[in-house]
Amino acid sequence: MSLVNEQAEFLKDVAKLINKCFELGFVVTGGELWRTSEQQEIYLKKGLSKTSNSMHLKRCAIDLNFFRDGVLVGKREPLVPIGEYWQSLNPKNRWGGNFTSIVDCPHFERNVG
Repeated sequence: MSLVNEQAEFLKDVAKLINKCFELGFVVTGGELWRTSEQQEIYLKKGLSKTSNSMHLKRCAIDLNFFRDGVLVGKREPLVPIGEYWQSLNPKNRWGGNFTSIVDCPHFERNVG
């Protein structure tokens, strides 16, 4: 599948994810989708990322902000159903809440190699 088609399928899944979040009682706001290689280098130097090959560089990753009762949800546990739903949509989908090197709960990506 071409990168453009992967990006399009990724965004279709993101739309499903956001709708599911609203069904589960979350308010969702947007974070980062696309990232430049220069920004990725900054994140690496600050220890905010462990890779120079982020799916954000390919526009196949998004960070979302989750709120309940006006409060930002920062812990993993309340977001587990969202992460599980995301991963159920496509075998290429990965949730940052399950990462081992850096747990990144707001992060959702499609692994396009």
